[in-house]
Amino acid sequence: MIDIDKAIRTVVKTGKVSFGANSTIKSAKMGKAKLIILAANCPKNVREDIEYYCKLSDIPPIVYKGSSIDLAAICGKPFIISALSIKEPGDSEILKLIEKTESEEPYGGTE
Repeated sequence: MIDIDKAIRTVVKTGKVSFGANSTIKSAKMGKAKLIILAANCPKNVREDIEYYCKLSDIPPIVYKGSSIDLAAICGKPFIISALSIKEPGDSEILKLIEKTESEEPYGGTE
């Protein structure tokens, strides 16, 4: 089983990642992301926008079980992160999460 915290840390260090709701929405609209991660406490309106554009662009969103503060700590950032988009996975195996979540629940089991 893949450790999501370790995978996020690795992708932030070695891949291409955009932080923040606005850049994540933009990446989803343009179809430039391979995966989108949302914090569990991401504002409802932002989450709905991101999920809508993810469906249009066929990008899987995953809801991280921790808060935006937890997500920021894992990324090593001094600011809260409610959403991030992964454009290139780098050395991380985070894209394997897509296969796992697709077999369980679509779109990471969001509401």
